[in-house]
Amino acid sequence: MKTFLFIICLIYGLSGLSAQPYISTVNMLENEKWYGGFVAKGSQMPYVQTSGLLDLAKQNFNNQGVPLLLSNKGRYIWSDEAFKFEVKTNNISIESKYETVAVTEAGKTLREAYLEACRKHFPPSGQLPDTMMFSMPQYNTWIELMYNQNQKDILKYADDILSNGFPAGVLMIDDNWQKYYGNFDFKPDRFPEPETMVKRLHDQGFKVMLWVCPFVSADSPEFRELWSKGYLINNRKTGQPAMINWWNGYSACYDLTNPAAFDYFVNLLKDVQRKYGVDGFKFDAGDVLFYDPDYTLGYKSDAASTDHTMAWAKVGLHFPLNEYRACWKMGGEALVQRLGDKDYSWKAVRLLIPDMIAAGLLGYAYTCPDMIGGGQFTSFLGIDPSQFNQELIVRSAQSHTLMPMMQFSVAPWRILDSLHLAICREMANLHVRMGAYITECAKHAAITGEPIVRHMEYVFPNQGFAECKDQFMLGDKFLVAPVIKSGTERKVILPKGKWRDESGKIYKGGQSINIEAKLSRLPYFTMVIQ
Repeated sequence: MKTFLFIICLIYGLSGLSAQPYISTVNMLENEKWYGGFVAKGSQMPYVQTSGLLDLAKQNFNNQGVPLLLSNKGRYIWSDEAFKFEVKTNNISIESKYETVAVTEAGKTLREAYLEACRKHFPPSGQLPDTMMFSMPQYNTWIELMYNQNQKDILKYADDILSNGFPAGVLMIDDNWQKYYGNFDFKPDRFPEPETMVKRLHDQGFKVMLWVCPFVSADSPEFRELWSKGYLINNRKTGQPAMINWWNGYSACYDLTNPAAFDYFVNLLKDVQRKYGVDGFKFDAGDVLFYDPDYTLGYKSDAASTDHTMAWAKVGLHFPLNEYRACWKMGGEALVQRLGDKDYSWKAVRLLIPDMIAAGLLGYAYTCPDMIGGGQFTSFLGIDPSQFNQELIVRSAQSHTLMPMMQFSVAPWRILDSLHLAICREMANLHVRMGAYITECAKHAAITGEPIVRHMEYVFPNQGFAECKDQFMLGDKFLVAPVIKSGTERKVILPKGKWRDESGKIYKGGQSINIEAKLSRLPYFTMVIQ
């Protein structure tokens, strides 16, 4: 009997080991630098040291997460599931619930590491989002209207775009156009003729997107119907619909890991398109922190938080005109990503380049660098238009200009004088003139998976660019070096070869140069001789 009990205890003890996390350590090579994990940690890359474990299952820092770490020495770390990691001085500690996470030797450079990881784990689909997202500016109504989205002011915003000499592009109508969450009809008191509004915008040359989220207002007809169908995420303890705390309060949430609920939601959005004539959707929310499996119960009882985030991302594959701020994996897919809402500040301007570089290294080639001047609406509250830092707005616009996309929200014509407005207008038109090249870069990404915004180390390995965070390559052709702080001077590090700036001046590469960049100038360079 004692022997039997011992065997039973041994079996249970051994089976319990599988519930323990898998711990692994990756030792650093000499001068090795690591990047990845979180788009929003771009400014901290290459990682020197993290403050404790970062958890891909529970954190996304208001942006995209990918279970990928890349080394400038040609190595990478990948797992199909979320893991925790901590970067220390001499190693990276990794903790996973699912497997021992190992390092892969792919080559000798950052580019080789990325391309091998891309080929094996997130190969490009060959499909593109709507190319107007690249070739023309985008305009979002959030900062101007916030929660007061309405037909009259949206039409005025569009009229002002054109009357101030800015090109038409994609117009995004943001949150609170709908009756309530889970409903997809325009508020009739604010939008008396939404179909007419959309048609007028189309006639002016705009494409129109609507903000949507996966949340459903409780005690609404939609909530009751979805509950009866089993299409909502449940509370793990009660089995009733979970009330999830997000930035607009407490709401139920679609369980898009349920194939029936997924199809139902996609068809609802297609009905919206047929009814109102809109072209696509801005898909907000979807952050992993909303789906903590200790609290929520999905269609599959073992669904991870990241499964819900990925299901939300897959909705966008049905709509070529899409935008996401939170995402899990999905690198190489025809999804537009946007950097998380940033403050109206110089510090935020300086985050744009490193975060965009990080997005590219994590497989998100089609990324927009937030909104010009910042997308965090609280930063704009209580500011008199005459008090805006006009230099900051111009430099923010320039930082966007030669990235895959540029998006206005705060109206430049409302806050800028004629001189600064003219510079922003020229930047919008420069983006249009460069649109064909940017689109070609996007097409290349759809085939190869390569980033559009590229780290200098990615294109020019072993030339001292591993820690460069204030300049980038647009494809392999243009070296872009915006001014990202107050003033008219900056240092540019040129790779080996000969380089020509946008005015035609030739520079010898392999050195740092100090340049004068008056407010109207966006410095960029092309290689003449390698």
